[in-house]
Amino acid sequence: MLTRRSLLFSAAAIAAAPYFLSESAQAATPKNILVMAAAIDDVVGGFDPAEAYEPASYDVCGNLYRTLVTVDPADPTRMIGDLATSWDVSEDGLTLTFQLQDDLVFESGNPLTAEDAAFSLQRVVKLNLAPGHILTQFGWTADNVDGLIRTDGSRTLVLTLPEIQAPGIVLSCLSDLCGSVVDKVEVLKHETDGDLGNNWLKTHSAGSGAYRLVEWLASDRIVLETNPNAAVKPAIPRIVIRHVSDPATQLLLLQKGDVDIARDLGSDQLKSIAGNPDFTFIHQDTLTLMYVAMNMGLPELQKPQVRQAIKWAIDYQAIAKNITPDLWNVWQSFLPKGTPGAIDDNPFQKDVAKAKALLTEAGYPDGLSLTLDYPVRWPFSEIAQAVQADLAEIGIEVQLLAGERKQVITKMRARQHQLAMGRWGPDYIDANGNAVAFCANSDDSDTSAVRNPSWTNHFVDPELTEAVNAAARELSAEKRLETYAMVQRASLERSPYAFLVQQANVAVLRKGVSGLSLGVLDNYTRYSGIQKV
Repeated sequence: MLTRRSLLFSAAAIAAAPYFLSESAQAATPKNILVMAAAIDDVVGGFDPAEAYEPASYDVCGNLYRTLVTVDPADPTRMIGDLATSWDVSEDGLTLTFQLQDDLVFESGNPLTAEDAAFSLQRVVKLNLAPGHILTQFGWTADNVDGLIRTDGSRTLVLTLPEIQAPGIVLSCLSDLCGSVVDKVEVLKHETDGDLGNNWLKTHSAGSGAYRLVEWLASDRIVLETNPNAAVKPAIPRIVIRHVSDPATQLLLLQKGDVDIARDLGSDQLKSIAGNPDFTFIHQDTLTLMYVAMNMGLPELQKPQVRQAIKWAIDYQAIAKNITPDLWNVWQSFLPKGTPGAIDDNPFQKDVAKAKALLTEAGYPDGLSLTLDYPVRWPFSEIAQAVQADLAEIGIEVQLLAGERKQVITKMRARQHQLAMGRWGPDYIDANGNAVAFCANSDDSDTSAVRNPSWTNHFVDPELTEAVNAAARELSAEKRLETYAMVQRASLERSPYAFLVQQANVAVLRKGVSGLSLGVLDNYTRYSGIQKV
């Protein structure tokens, strides 16, 4: 745990250099530097958009890179052009052609062309790291992608799909962080051992966004500076994001003037400053969910009655009311509220008798023992304790295992957990993203190319996998939504996930600070409009 002393900042030191610690608090940060307090300990592999797959890295990378298309801030279900001025879909649905803007430039000064866009998408497929499945689901592979993603002149990009896919899915995926366009020339300068520049891009940037990456120290700080070639120059030339996991400490720093924005205040902290004219609240409903994952690699959790018992043991309403009021609200489907096709069924409530009966039916009348991994930060710690108490009432003894979020993520990805608390924002807006993640698993082997939550938790359901795959090929929007409704209800009965709550994001800004734009997904959050007076 970071101490109060280690988090205080010297304004003079900040002005001189971004790498600072100070003995005493100051009244305010310099006007040309924005200091943000946030929990950033979940960053595992750095900031290569072909690898980054955590909320904090998504939040930052969305300001380093641009994509062909993005979501309309006024209507997140609608796609608009970012680097692309227009696009067309062929009659057979197999070819998408994009026209790029003229006069685009990377932070290096190199021109941004269709060749860079082709290279960027190709390298995601070839590296096939954590977010690689977002593009490989279309049938692109390391062997065929050079022929299927190609250019037609310096401003035209042509994408060919090996098999039909709903165009909305493809566009949504291209708006994801893995659709970021990187500087081919600059990245290949730093290639080592055929890694396509991956190791270098972990701690450097090569984009055309508003900012460029200056420094990243894991679980400590991230420093950004204005991209000198950004299409629209941000008002604040330097942003320092400090890792502060404790909401109470974030509030203290905000009140002292040591930080300008606090990103992770809890319900208690928000209540304590409600109505205070020295602070501005920015609200954004997000598509982020919190859930308890149950690893079906464990024999006890292979039994559906045990998984259902856990779901019926949890007091969801008490969690939302007593731990996360106004910030996380009860939601039990894998498609979050606000996603096209999401159902609002919340069938589970605390029912100790029913949960105990299910355990007895599963062969555990005397209960069983499990471990629960969770991140040490609000509200995970408090919710983990509540879940522990709820499960104890039905005879399940839970040992709590605390760790930094990246440690919990790493353990889950290695499939070494029993129960674990997860935070999940969809890869993209279309319902297919979460449906694939939580219901589709065609290869549960250790060598599987797709390592989504279904794979992570050994959830193999051929019927749901086929239904999800069929929906992705269906061109009728109405039929797709009907399929997703069926899959959600079946998942409530069969899956190894107890979805708890959905997040409403709130950032708090000091007086005189404005312009932060929060996204429905982390990679749509924008810093470029931030101003200080």
